[in-house]
Amino acid sequence: MRIRTLELGVGAFMLAGLLALAVLVVNISGLSLSAPTQSYTLYALFENAGGLTVRSKVAMSGVTIGQVTAIEIDQEALMARVEMKINSDVDYLSYDSSAAILTAGLLGEKYIGITVGGDEEMLTEGDYIDDTQSSLVLEELIGKFLFNKVNEE
Repeated sequence: MRIRTLELGVGAFMLAGLLALAVLVVNISGLSLSAPTQSYTLYALFENAGGLTVRSKVAMSGVTIGQVTAIEIDQEALMARVEMKINSDVDYLSYDSSAAILTAGLLGEKYIGITVGGDEEMLTEGDYIDDTQSSLVLEELIGKFLFNKVNEE
């Protein structure tokens, strides 16, 4: 009887561990089990969208206000066109707002940070954010530093 109780306890513990792992995977992947909120679509063109992925967060002042839904090459501008779904309650993004690809921590995940401008006209469905700052690529930065050091000598 004691062995059966021990086996049931171990089984329950393993089941709880697997359930916790499943919740962790869903949270990390950016998937949501809740109903989708109302949103509108904005676009931004970046010279380099390196490290940015679909379902990356879009944040303003550290608060998530949307997510990236698509990344593709714009055929006319030959730049990365990022499509973002912004929560509909965030209706105060002005036309002179800027978007930058940022990194959480030193080598963390990439996300888009939006800074609101001072224009009185607001962005609406399908508009483009014109002022963008591309992703910082660590390898390029190191290469420029080393190239400058070699030229100094």
